[in-house]
Parts: sequence; C-alpha cells; structure tokens
Amino acid sequence: MQSVARNLNETYSATPEAVADARAKLATFAADAGATPQQVDAVRLAVSEAMTNSVIHAYRGEPGSVYVNAALVSGELWILVSDDGCGLTPSADRPGLGLGLGLISQVADDFAVVSRASGGTEVRIRFNLAASAGASSSGAPELDGRSGREPGQQGFTAAMSPA
Repeated sequence: MQSVARNLNETYSATPEAVADARAKLATFAADAGATPQQVDAVRLAVSEAMTNSVIHAYRGEPGSVYVNAALVSGELWILVSDDGCGLTPSADRPGLGLGLGLISQVADDFAVVSRASGGTEVRIRFNLAASAGASSSGAPELDGRSGREPGQQGFTAAMSPA
C-alpha cells in the first residue's frame, strides 16, 4: 500500500457538476490508498450514485451542500456522503428512489443509509482494501458461489431513524 493522506474532507454545492469532481477526487484517493482498478471503478460508481441522490433529493431544487469524507483505516476505505436536506424520500413525480442504492450495495463491501441527528442523510460506504490482496489472478474479486458476493461482503443496511 502506498503512502496516502489518510483523510479527505470536501464540501460541494449540491449541483450536477459537483458529482464529477467528487467522483474524480475519491477515485484518486482510493487508487493512492492501494485499491485495485476494479475497486477504484466501484468507488467511482458508489460516489456518483450517493452524490446524485443528494443533488436530486436532498434540497428539492433549493441550494445546499454535500459533504464528502473519506478515511483509510486498518485496510478499509470509508466514504461518507452527507447532506443537510430533507431526507431520503421519493418525489411526487417519481415512482421511487431509483436504482442508485442498489448499485452501491452491489459494488461496496458494506454500506448504510442513516438519518443525521442534525438533519439530512448520510450514506456510509466501506471498501475492504486489505481483501484486494486476495483477488484472483485475473484481478477480479473471488466471489462466493452461493451469493455472488465477495466472501465477507455484507450488502445493504438501512438504518433510518425517525426525524
């Protein structure tokens, strides 16, 4: 694992343009932390989806901020994407929340969506970089034949508390 800044803290305006900037910064952070190319792609996708949810749902067209924090701890890359918005609820003009959370659950080792005590929503995403040493010789992760997940992968956890 290369020497890397152990934390990244950024604040973005809740605009579509911010999604690309956050995606690029987190991909660089993950690569510098020792993520495999497949994990870097997974980080790009997860950050894009979490940021897009904040941009679309959090402020309902009003200005606001999205906070992105990343930390490398004991071989794990933790990414937190949070906002001060109205929470994660579907819009009246949309049938649901979309596919973003499902995509994050497929590419991350674990993630949770929680209501923040100060208001808004936080998406917590974890990638096990230490497991990248156990990837197959093709560079792809070894999957559990029963579940299709990497061994030890937890999947989706929703821990929404009432506001």
